Amino acid sequence: MIGRIGTDGGRMSGKGESKVAVVAAVIGNLAIAVIKFVAAAMTGSSAMIAEGIHSLVDTGNGGLVLLGMRRSAAPADDEHPFGHGKELYFWTLIVAVSIFGIGGGMSLYEGIVHIQHPVAVENPWPNYIVLVISVLVEGSSFLVAMREFGKARGSRRALEFIRVSKDPSLFTVVFEDSAAMLGLAVAFLGVLLGQITGSPYFDGAASIIIGLLLMSVAWALASESRGLLVGEGVEPEVLGRMRELVAADESVQAVGGIRTMYFGPNDLLLNLDVAFRKGMSAESIRESIDRIEFSLRQAFPEVSRIYIEVASLRQAMEADVSADC
Repeated sequence: MIGRIGTDGGRMSGKGESKVAVVAAVIGNLAIAVIKFVAAAMTGSSAMIAEGIHSLVDTGNGGLVLLGMRRSAAPADDEHPFGHGKELYFWTLIVAVSIFGIGGGMSLYEGIVHIQHPVAVENPWPNYIVLVISVLVEGSSFLVAMREFGKARGSRRALEFIRVSKDPSLFTVVFEDSAAMLGLAVAFLGVLLGQITGSPYFDGAASIIIGLLLMSVAWALASESRGLLVGEGVEPEVLGRMRELVAADESVQAVGGIRTMYFGPNDLLLNLDVAFRKGMSAESIRESIDRIEFSLRQAFPEVSRIYIEVASLRQAMEADVSADC
């Protein structure tokens, strides 16, 4: 007997930590962008122009992430039966393109132009003042992001969590704030070395380094967003635990292929092939399916939809082999 039974548990919202971090980053970046551009106008510093562009781009990107979070929460409809969860992944990819093209590209261009046509920074002190203020403001945003990031990752290592995380809104802010802190350090060194040596080239070089830094961050963010947008499933160890849980049910003879896909940070589709023991009635199978679904939802709260293919033992084994290939 081959049948298909599915349930839709609805999407869960798990955007509390990430939304706090994003809002804090937007407010901080907007304030700092204005201050940096004022300092750049007063001193003509290429590094400060690059930093102003950086903060302005980060402000816009924070708005795009918030837009993605809002749109991803829209309920399912006829055109989008699995909901709009991947809106968040799409807008995160747009953020990566923005960082690479606008932030990194313009900073790189500004630095190259400044080296080709060097202009000495006559009064660097406004830059130092702005950099100190920027460290205080962006440092506060960075601490908020890291605190929320720490809550989300638990005992996992940072890089491991970023690799397996399905919520790009949180690690996007961490990426951006980390780049912001590094960019401030580079800008400070550029202005300081330019003042000590009297050479205007250090200022332009700092702008180039900031541009390359932003491009590197954008590339990493785009790589993570791409995987989520294409359709990632759970990690192998989680898949193994799912298989063990289903196989432990007394009515199950074999568990075949298990297929998963994230439609959002807390919106996981689960499809599995199950062979039940011979001689079971349709009512007994239905009760077993209800029991299995309940166990899966208890163990894996992110599972929002479960589709169970009731198959023969041979079909389940073939599906299991196919899933492992």
